[in-house]
Amino acid sequence: MNSAQLRRARAALASFAIETPSWGFADTGTRFGKFFQAAAAIDLGDKLADAGHVHALTGCCPTVAVHVLWDFKPGEDPKAVARLARKNGVKIGSINPNLFQDQCYKWGSFGHNDPAIRERAVQHCVDSIAIGQAVNSEYVSLWFADGMNYPGQGSIRGRKHSFEESLRALHKKLGPKQTMLVEYKPFEPAFYATDIADWGMALLLAKKAGPRAKVLVDTGHHYSAQNIEQIVAWLLDEDMLGGFHFNDRRYADDDLTLGSIDPYQVFRIFHEIHFFAADRGRAPKIAYMIDQSHNEKPKIEATIQTVVMAQELFAKAAIVDHDALRRAQAKNNVVDAELILKKAFFTDVSPAIAAWRRANQLPADPLAEHRRTGYARAAAADRRARRKALGIVQGGSYA
Repeated sequence: MNSAQLRRARAALASFAIETPSWGFADTGTRFGKFFQAAAAIDLGDKLADAGHVHALTGCCPTVAVHVLWDFKPGEDPKAVARLARKNGVKIGSINPNLFQDQCYKWGSFGHNDPAIRERAVQHCVDSIAIGQAVNSEYVSLWFADGMNYPGQGSIRGRKHSFEESLRALHKKLGPKQTMLVEYKPFEPAFYATDIADWGMALLLAKKAGPRAKVLVDTGHHYSAQNIEQIVAWLLDEDMLGGFHFNDRRYADDDLTLGSIDPYQVFRIFHEIHFFAADRGRAPKIAYMIDQSHNEKPKIEATIQTVVMAQELFAKAAIVDHDALRRAQAKNNVVDAELILKKAFFTDVSPAIAAWRRANQLPADPLAEHRRTGYARAAAADRRARRKALGIVQGGSYA
């Protein structure tokens, strides 16, 4: 790396923060079953402790996404949860309502043909907004399992209208500093017609909801051949990109650690963000979040893997020579334009990362430091004993 690249990479690292998910530290897995881990979090206190540990090692995970039904007990004071987060060195981040777990949502939530069910779903989201306001959270993140499995099962247009009405009603309840993120997914659990199946549908619904609604891009929620960085570029240009859920996939929504399958794709996504910032003279406001639930890898190790990979790829994308790229594009010089991206991607940015970590008094190798501390062994011993005391038996034994 030359000195200019070093400065750009370090500046990018200083600006980059990525949110960890509370559910990523707990015993969660595939819809077919779970392989339990002794060190997995039992309750929110464990989740926040694990998140705080990751932040202490990486220095770039100051917030934790929470799922309302999984993380807040009925009647619990949200401010007490915020205090617990601060005690562990983190803050509560995005608030995630749950609109897919209750039996009443068998035929949908915002898209249900029963107004009473839609009203119940909206009220849950309003309650989630209130929790967000109590803990000073800026984002309410919405994902819907709504859809249909068979042709003729319901009115496609009617369900669209129900979503428009419900999202508008919810938008009116947002606080002045809150943003509503609308996520999309092409399939699963609805296999014929998912109500918000792609970024275009999410974009239209967000625009109709109101000015503080944006689109959330989950890097796993796409068909294998889709060009995600093109979607990102369009949303950026429309000022409608609100956030990401980062993971990797081989097929679709596989919840793999970031960059484990295609790190070049993540680099290209980050490049579009940096290129936009260079052209507009300002960095876009984007919520970077992880959405992963590991069934095989140790949960903290997998989270650290994703975080350090995100940092590396974000730094690599920051050193693309934008002036040279614009010149090559202006001349339709396809070879040089591609090589400019490849050169940045294959540049070793470890000197910049090492310098940034030293400046912030962080360990040189977060994963190695995590293993050295024995945190996982201590957590496993403590949580085994607590499960035994609580009479919790999940699958009989733990890895």
